[in-house]
Parts: sequence; structure tokens; C-alpha cells
Amino acid sequence: MVVNVNEVRYFEHDGIKLAYRDEGQGEPVLLIHGFASSGMVNWLNPGWIKTLTDAGYRAIAIDNRGHGRSDKPHDRELYYPSLMAADAIALLDHLNIEKAHVMGYSMGARISAFAALEHSTRVHSLVFGGLGIGMVTGAGDWDPIYEALLAEDADSVTHPRGLMFRKFADQTKSDRFALAACVITSKELIPAQAMGMISQPALVAVGTKDDIAGDAQELADLMPNGSAVDIPDRDHMLAVGDKVYKQAVLEFLKEHPIV
Repeated sequence: MVVNVNEVRYFEHDGIKLAYRDEGQGEPVLLIHGFASSGMVNWLNPGWIKTLTDAGYRAIAIDNRGHGRSDKPHDRELYYPSLMAADAIALLDHLNIEKAHVMGYSMGARISAFAALEHSTRVHSLVFGGLGIGMVTGAGDWDPIYEALLAEDADSVTHPRGLMFRKFADQTKSDRFALAACVITSKELIPAQAMGMISQPALVAVGTKDDIAGDAQELADLMPNGSAVDIPDRDHMLAVGDKVYKQAVLEFLKEHPIV
């Protein structure tokens, strides 16, 4: 079924109503957005859905729980990556898709890794955008982001990264309390040994000015079929829609067709 890219549809999993977009025909690419973002902000607005559908792929973008047009519980126990990976796989079930390419950005990359480890038969290939070795070692201190999200007045936030995410949350009109619940538990690390068990072809794409993600090649080297690409002169926020990133992904998908 082909639906308009601007049409948001819904399904339910784990008692949570989840929103998604579904556009195009061809091999499915499941898109999992980053923290404080949404399918619209991460994939529609930067042109990813158009890029993929123009190249002959079916682009499916979920709004993670706590984000976008999906339900936004305030319980931090509901935001572990395993739970959000299960949501993504449940969307494949909902759409009767047996196997898909999976691309996640930042938090979405972590969710994608959990999906590959816990639902390996459903994930054909992986793109980890905006998250390198930080997947394993941690991507900095997120407590200031938590505090910034709960601050009554954004002008009172002085921590640079906290202020960046608070402004982003306000810009996207997010539920700050849901994001605060999400920010700590969603950062669950994946041991290097577990990353070595991801056997699917995997591309790691990180901006060269990204001070959050960690090194792309280091993460790629942990996986038997990992490769890396640098996104020149882009930081964590600006790498998302970069043309180098898009071209690398299209080449990667072409090299690893679902047969």
C-alpha cells in the first residue's frame, strides 16, 4: 500500500499508541530517529524519505515512544532500548514485513543495535548514524540534559549540551517530562563483545565535528561486517541531512540487497 508521506498512521504495541509514516515501494528501510526528535524532524524534513523513495525504497519512519505523535509516558522504566527496539519490530509485524534494512540516528542507532541483537532475523542490514564508539563507551554525561529538560525556564540553563537539547526540545514542541524520563534509561550501553555478535552488514556514519557520537571506525571495527564513513565538517545536529551521508547510505543499501 502506498500512502502520502504527510499521512501519519498509528498502531499499538505494549499498550502504547505509536505513530509512523510509510511511503514508497521496494525494499523496506525502517527509520528510527534520535532523542528529542521525530520521524518528521529526523527523516521527513531533511529529505531522507524523498531520497530513499526516489531511489526505489520503501521508507518507514516510526515515532519512538515519548516522541513525535506517539504516546508520551513519563515513567523512565518504559524507555530502555530493548523496549523501543521491540516497538520498531512490532511495526514491521503490523505492516507484514519479514525483514528490513534498519537505519537509526543517535539514540535511534542504539535502538537499531538492540533490534539487531534481539530480533536478528528481522534486520537485514544496519546504518548507525550519529553514534560511533559511544554506543559502547558512553556518549558523555546526560545528567545535565535531564536537568535542562526539567528546568522551568530555559534561560536558566547554562550547560552547553543541556541548553542545546533543551532548545531542540522546545523547537520540536516536545513533552519535556517524557524526554527527561527517556534520556537516562535510553542510554543503556552495549558491551563490545555484544557488538561483535552483530553479523549483518553495518555502516557507521558520524560527522567529523560530532562531539557526542565517538569514533565511527572504532565501532565499525567491532563488527565482523562493519564499515565507516566520515561526514565532513558536520556536528551531531547538522550531519542528519548531509549529502555525503545520504550518498554513502544509498551505495551501502545497493551493495546489500534483500534477496
